[in-house]
Amino acid sequence: MEQEFAEIDKNGSWATLYQDIRHQASDFPCKVAKLPENRNRNRYRDVSPFDHSRIKLQQGDNDYVNASLIKMEEAQSSYILTQGPLPHTCGHFWEMVWEQKSRGVVMLNRVIEKGSVKCARYWPSKEEVDIIFADTKFKLTLISEDVKSYYTVRQLEVENLATEETREILHFHYTTWPDFGVPESPASFLNFLFKVRESGSLNPEHGPIMVHCSAGIGRSGTFSLVDTCLLLMDKRKDPLSVNVKQVLLEMRKYRMGLIQTADQMRFSYMAIIEGAKFIMGDSSVQEQWKELSNEDLDPPPEHSPPPPRPPKRATETPNGKTPDHRISFSDPDERMCEESMEEIHDGMKNQLTRSRAESSEPELRKRHIGESTSVPTQTSEQINSGRSEEDDEVVEEKPSWLHWKPFVVNVCVVTAFAAGAYLCYKACFH
Repeated sequence: MEQEFAEIDKNGSWATLYQDIRHQASDFPCKVAKLPENRNRNRYRDVSPFDHSRIKLQQGDNDYVNASLIKMEEAQSSYILTQGPLPHTCGHFWEMVWEQKSRGVVMLNRVIEKGSVKCARYWPSKEEVDIIFADTKFKLTLISEDVKSYYTVRQLEVENLATEETREILHFHYTTWPDFGVPESPASFLNFLFKVRESGSLNPEHGPIMVHCSAGIGRSGTFSLVDTCLLLMDKRKDPLSVNVKQVLLEMRKYRMGLIQTADQMRFSYMAIIEGAKFIMGDSSVQEQWKELSNEDLDPPPEHSPPPPRPPKRATETPNGKTPDHRISFSDPDERMCEESMEEIHDGMKNQLTRSRAESSEPELRKRHIGESTSVPTQTSEQINSGRSEEDDEVVEEKPSWLHWKPFVVNVCVVTAFAAGAYLCYKACFH
């Protein structure tokens, strides 16, 4: 595997490998996700669970939640990959955790990234202590919180108010992994992964662990791919026989678009190669990962920007195929999304402020906003109120008399010509 990595790195062919995976990826129906009553349960219009692998809720009349069960038979591992909950789907999220008997939740994004809400806060803060989701009758209580430099581990108590039964859930929150990017280093990522493993949350005796980022495919796919490959290396007689590309293609049969960039693919190889040292018997590397990760340093401010993303790449639609009617974007942040209604006001303010600069870009930005199925139409008054002062300076109104200038000039020229012709006639013939 190291030789394969070195060869791809030398040839600079990560983009080619990634494109091959895109085109070979499976594509299955997502009919349930597209039903009108389910559209407002999707954070992104172009990220949906396949019908055959979607998780079904057991309460209520609607069983839909944007989540997929990924079951890797040989590795004997299962993961539920899901989107970051919307404000009105937090209750569904905890219902799913309860019904699937999950022991842990892995969150790989921040609530707010680059000024955009990527996920609703679905757990209680220290100030709240507990919160209740009345729609699904679950109560959450914060028991403890261990904050490290780049991740936080929370111990939560979930109570089913209908049965009065309680369970302990561990919440592993990676706080410095940028959207469409990669972690700081394989060491910090592996230190985090092994913390999750040591908790027992990934053990087969528990239900599948919940893994989510914003869409539940990029960062979540990276986490699941690395863990699965390390499990396969541990189980096989020949650990180096694990084919990362084939494992990812197998996982993509259960959820579309896993791994969103060539950089995430490259990082997955790096993390697997580093993690293989532990599988091969070098237990000292685990302590090295902890030291290199600097987990005991002070954490960054809650709303500080994450590490910079790699340079822009042409991105795929999650299925690996772009239908003719769909707009594809060069910037990952320009995905078409179903955001909550609370973002509409800010979106209207910013939309036209950026419109002049965006008009020169080769791709169009089209953000679909709506927690409900209907999207309010902007009136002319709303559009005008969104204009910036810069726009007003650029657009200068011409005085009204300037519109008549060409006509007046023409009249004067014709009059002068006619007068000249008349004077010549008088002079020559009279």
